Amino acid sequence: MNAPFRETPPMLRCGLLTSPGVSHAFFTREGGVSRGLYASLNGGVGSNDESSAVAENRRRMAGALGVRAANLLVPYQIHSPDVLAVDAPWAPGERPRCDGLATRARGLALGVTGADCGMILFSDARAQVIGACHAGWKGALNGVLEATLDAMEKLGAARGDVSAVLGPTIGPASYEVGPEFVARFVASSPGYARFFVDSMREGHSLFDLPGFIGMRLVGAGIGKFKNLGFDTCSNEERFYSYRRSVHRQEEDYGRLVAAIALV
Repeated sequence: MNAPFRETPPMLRCGLLTSPGVSHAFFTREGGVSRGLYASLNGGVGSNDESSAVAENRRRMAGALGVRAANLLVPYQIHSPDVLAVDAPWAPGERPRCDGLATRARGLALGVTGADCGMILFSDARAQVIGACHAGWKGALNGVLEATLDAMEKLGAARGDVSAVLGPTIGPASYEVGPEFVARFVASSPGYARFFVDSMREGHSLFDLPGFIGMRLVGAGIGKFKNLGFDTCSNEERFYSYRRSVHRQEEDYGRLVAAIALV
């Protein structure tokens, strides 16, 4: 906990989400106080990191977004298609179990965590409605992206005015899967076969999760979509990665945070 304080930790931003009254960030793993496997800006309360370190890291993130620390809202993610509209912070220890959030309330930052899964931020600048969702393969396949847009529309957003940006995510060159995984997708739609190519290992394939997420959002009628194009698994210096930790047989891993706020 003796790392030097940084007013603004390193982060990634995208012009599609840049507009008056909207603040957003895709935070990297840099600029925090966590140590060891979690070095340094670990935002995962579900990790085995010191809770005080995670709290300080999130405080820094909230400050960079321009909101109070208690107003950086990150749900208990369960790889579901469930999305919640919020208008106030929830009580400590009462995080809702869902994978997407939407709001039109000012001063709230909607956040999601990831360490290979997709973290997507949404904004309808005209209606001043925002959203965020966590989409691993299961959530993306089962509809969390579309559910986030549905929740935003109920708050006054127009789907065609929504911009969405996909932050650092495991890239297709790093995401090897077995035949049963491919079969699950092709059973849902034969056209999904185009998101898989053969890998060097016989019987296995490489899955393009960012491409799949983009296809689902464009197909849902979103106005604009951008993939930042960063592969979490191949860039250890900047990003945490669950898959990389498994390959190395590490006991745990840190979590990245992406968040958006109306300020």
